[in-house]
Amino acid sequence: MIEFDREICGDLDASLRREWLETNGLGGFSSSTIIGLNSRRYHGLLVAATKPPVGRMVMLSKLEETFFVDGRPFDLSANRYPGVIHPEGFRYLKQFRLDPFPVFAYEIEGIEIEKTVFMVQGENTTVVQYALTQNDQPSKKLSLEIRPLVAFRDYHSLTHENNAINPAVEEHPGVASITPYSGLPSLHLAHNAVELAKVGDWYRNFEYDAERERGLDFSEDLFNPFVLRFDLGLRPALMIASTEKRDVAQIAQYRQIEVAQRRDAVASSPIDDGFARDLASAADHYIVSRGDQKTVIAGYHWFSDWGRDTMIALPGLTLLTGKYDVAGSILRTFAQHVDQGMLPNRFPDAGETPEYNTVDATLWLFEATRSFLAYTGDVEFVRNQLYAVFVEIISWHVRGTRYGIKVEPSGLLSSGEQGVQLTWMDAKVGDWVVTPRRGMPVEIQALWYNALCIMADLAGQFGDEAGQERYREMATAAKTSFNRLFWNDDTGCLYDVINGAQLDSSIRPNQIFAVSLTHRILSSERARRVVDKVQQQLLTPYGLRTLSPTDPQYRGRFTGGPLERDGAYHQGTVWPWLMGPFITAFVKVNGGSDSARRQASAWLAPLCEHLADGGLGHISEVFDGSAPQRPGGCVAQAWSAAEILRALVEDVHGLRPTTPAEVPSAHAVALPPHAGPDSDGVRR
Repeated sequence: MIEFDREICGDLDASLRREWLETNGLGGFSSSTIIGLNSRRYHGLLVAATKPPVGRMVMLSKLEETFFVDGRPFDLSANRYPGVIHPEGFRYLKQFRLDPFPVFAYEIEGIEIEKTVFMVQGENTTVVQYALTQNDQPSKKLSLEIRPLVAFRDYHSLTHENNAINPAVEEHPGVASITPYSGLPSLHLAHNAVELAKVGDWYRNFEYDAERERGLDFSEDLFNPFVLRFDLGLRPALMIASTEKRDVAQIAQYRQIEVAQRRDAVASSPIDDGFARDLASAADHYIVSRGDQKTVIAGYHWFSDWGRDTMIALPGLTLLTGKYDVAGSILRTFAQHVDQGMLPNRFPDAGETPEYNTVDATLWLFEATRSFLAYTGDVEFVRNQLYAVFVEIISWHVRGTRYGIKVEPSGLLSSGEQGVQLTWMDAKVGDWVVTPRRGMPVEIQALWYNALCIMADLAGQFGDEAGQERYREMATAAKTSFNRLFWNDDTGCLYDVINGAQLDSSIRPNQIFAVSLTHRILSSERARRVVDKVQQQLLTPYGLRTLSPTDPQYRGRFTGGPLERDGAYHQGTVWPWLMGPFITAFVKVNGGSDSARRQASAWLAPLCEHLADGGLGHISEVFDGSAPQRPGGCVAQAWSAAEILRALVEDVHGLRPTTPAEVPSAHAVALPPHAGPDSDGVRR
């Protein structure tokens, strides 16, 4: 449980940087700050995935809440308007906690009210409840007035007052329905209110600070179709906001199912460790449905399912947590979309044709499959569902596919075209590709060699002797060329990119994969020197910098508008997910020693503390490269949680699968605790 008292709830700066997130397994979500003041265009009580897992729309933005004691009003909500916060309901907020979902505890004149919010799995449905938990004034009449504010827009956009809106409210017993714009889903609000009054008012000029900071439009108008009035002295106030007609009598059952699912998610942690349990719980939020299969949302609030992110995150999200069927479904889903030997980079929000502008996502598919096989031993699944696809992928890469991706005579893999970004360092502003990395990027060679070794292993298992020999020869050629071309004696580490005669000696984290991947392409001595260099110049408390601070191109702040942020995205900004491969590489070059694992555990401690600051229970997408390292980007990133969980379990605790279907074992190591009180009034 993450919990905040009045000290945090009453401090605007402290409370607004802490955001809660509920998800529904479809790509939809519910989210805001801990005081209910929406600071992003993406915040909303019901952000529905109308074409799961995409087509996301902010339907119900928020609720304006007023509590009455014998007719005297006390506003519980909070909004930012130009130059003012109004109302200031957070002044009454005694406590916010995740228990296991968001609970807001308000105290007014000896009366305490708890508001609870959660989503229903598999539905675009959000449940909101208000209940008295203490009443020192039993003779007073206590009532609650709720004004739903709706946006009905794509979640990347903003709504403004207009005459096109249909204000009509369709009433049925216990349900009020609205369809503000034709062609969009209806919003059904089930309730147990004693009165409903139609109003049709616009609330104007909400301001979203996070969008202002990001250099984007930040002002919105919201529509209030009706008012609901509840008698809190009589019974709790119950509401269900959904794209389907629901009954508030179902809430107890919904809640019971949701609590059980949260309990199961926590129990899926492979080790008895508080940090691991938190990450296992977080992992559940990223696994969503795509048709009758599963996929991974790369990050909340604004990413959809990306091939690269999915393959990197798959072991941590699904295999370590025992969700083997989900892992298989994800692998099957993406394998079915392989085209010209390439895995999709992303599935667009509107559900159009997948985009294939990636060179590394396809190669990560091999490593994800290797991990799947190690954990499950399901050789037949790989043989029947994936091996033929893998053979086709290698063949396409040898003869050449999109974007100049082709095996060179050296045996290494080149890629890239003018104006296209193909690696994970993919920031692009207009026609400006910030880090183009055309030619032969270092991590692509490590991934290519790793894939060839995996293919040789698979070919051997499946009786493909000719294939086994071919892949072994290709791997040997790639390894020999890599070690001849990529070692930079001047810096004592690897070049980042080789493009003909151009040798990019930038100190970046991409070289860590030459050590961390299962099939290591470097000698032990060179591997240690790479890890030492990365540790010296790139390691921070929250992950690895994307560029050494000594480089003239270094940008230590991830702030400003799109141009400034994208210009810094991979030019010094810290990425937590890179801590995973770094920990793996560090423990590996130190022989898995107890001291190395203790050091790795200590390095992960700040990320454990971060779970209570930012996207609560999650790890952010990025941090500033320079101190103080503010979190930025998405507040909840799949590969951040997944790679930290994987490194914590496999490397720090030494729990790796040894052979398929064999129970792994490891000697115990005393590790520093991951959880405890901190200085911000947070209790975990």
